[in-house]
Amino acid sequence: MNSLRTPLARVKGMGSAGEGTDHFWLQRLTAIGLVPLCIWFCFSMASLPSMDYATFTAWLGSPFTAVMMILVILVAFYHAALGLQVIVEDYIGEKGIRTASLIAIKIGCVFFAVTGVFSVLKISFAS
Repeated sequence: MNSLRTPLARVKGMGSAGEGTDHFWLQRLTAIGLVPLCIWFCFSMASLPSMDYATFTAWLGSPFTAVMMILVILVAFYHAALGLQVIVEDYIGEKGIRTASLIAIKIGCVFFAVTGVFSVLKISFAS
């Protein structure tokens, strides 16, 4: 059976959209990256002696903790944006609504990620 794809597209593994499997692999890699980050976060939270504001800010004041929290925030929101993009592309048929939804998702994820990183840095530098 003859394929309609060019030989270069077959070699690169690119589908009809020309994007290949980049999105698929990025979503899987961010999921794999979130596993150790979430385990670290859960154990770190469980090891705190109390859950008051002073204890939390002292914990977040550590450079290692601040860097890890920033990684959690960035990877989580990037993973969320990738997943929500797939949902919108699969289930919203009208092109205008789909485009507006994708733009809103990207803006929302960037906004919340920047807000989270800013908050971590503010607490970390204030400690």
